[in-house]
Amino acid sequence: MGKVKLEYIWLDGTQPTQGMRSKTKVVDAKSFKGNPEDCPLWSYDGSSTNQAKGGSSDLLLKPVAVYEDPGRHNAYFVMCEVLNSDGTAHDTNGRATIDDDDDDFWFGFEQEYVIVDPEINKPVGFPENGYPAPQGPYYCSVGTGNAVGRELVEEHLDLCIDAGLNIEGINAEVMCGQWEFQIFAKGAKSAGDQIWIARYILERTAEKYGLVIDWHPKPVKGDWNGSGMHANFSNSKLRKAGKKSVYEDICEKFRPEERIKEAISVYGAYNEERLTGLHETQAIDQFSYGVSDRGASIRIPIATVESGWKGWLEDRRPASNADPYKVAASIIRTVKN
Repeated sequence: MGKVKLEYIWLDGTQPTQGMRSKTKVVDAKSFKGNPEDCPLWSYDGSSTNQAKGGSSDLLLKPVAVYEDPGRHNAYFVMCEVLNSDGTAHDTNGRATIDDDDDDFWFGFEQEYVIVDPEINKPVGFPENGYPAPQGPYYCSVGTGNAVGRELVEEHLDLCIDAGLNIEGINAEVMCGQWEFQIFAKGAKSAGDQIWIARYILERTAEKYGLVIDWHPKPVKGDWNGSGMHANFSNSKLRKAGKKSVYEDICEKFRPEERIKEAISVYGAYNEERLTGLHETQAIDQFSYGVSDRGASIRIPIATVESGWKGWLEDRRPASNADPYKVAASIIRTVKN
């Protein structure tokens, strides 16, 4: 009788940025067909993940998405929601706050990150003392000294493809040692699931290289770009609009001060260090939108305009360490309201 390894992955209660936790369940292969419903509900000690007190620490893991794990033999990733012992959603469960049961909202997240050499505690490509050459040659670069960390990045891409994630691309980013991958899904929950699984694969693969993944939105102070997780989104209205006014009306929904504050509250910790109005950002307390404007809060892609105002919008404010579930939930609430 064969066995299958199921890697249950969930989000903990670490503040101000939630981290990933995981553990392996071994089950009989004949009872597993590759679906979430084939994975049994499981429990764990929430007092060890900043999610419960020791006197009542059992929390539940509800499987919601399954992907192949190409890095292990006979193995699968199982993304889970965290539930209280009575079956209700835990306070840290951002996925449960998404109002998109019909998958009308499509999301494409552009996940930036920085690869760090732990021996010098600096991004790869940075000298032990001082800094590399200023920004300019690193974005979408090739060549030694420009594209640093490619071996890890390429392995991560292959693993994501083999896992069945809808990863759509990778590129070196503006800062030395900074990279990006893009994932798209029809359905906000699926997009969030895939971003978290891709993050998990990246972290685990980096272990092999003795490297660290830094999700901080401003990993290097000074005249260096920060790291974001730009959220490209659409619903059926945006995809079929055909009018500039429809896009303007939806963008204006994001302008009220209370909406700005609500969005920023879930767009990632330390984001004020990144959203300064410099380095292709709008100031954190301001709101603007424009066609092809990478200095705006929301960019209207030129492809949307050229398609007759049928397409999507890009919220450029979410930080690299933001929870994609909470980002999607906030955007959906704003658009629906």
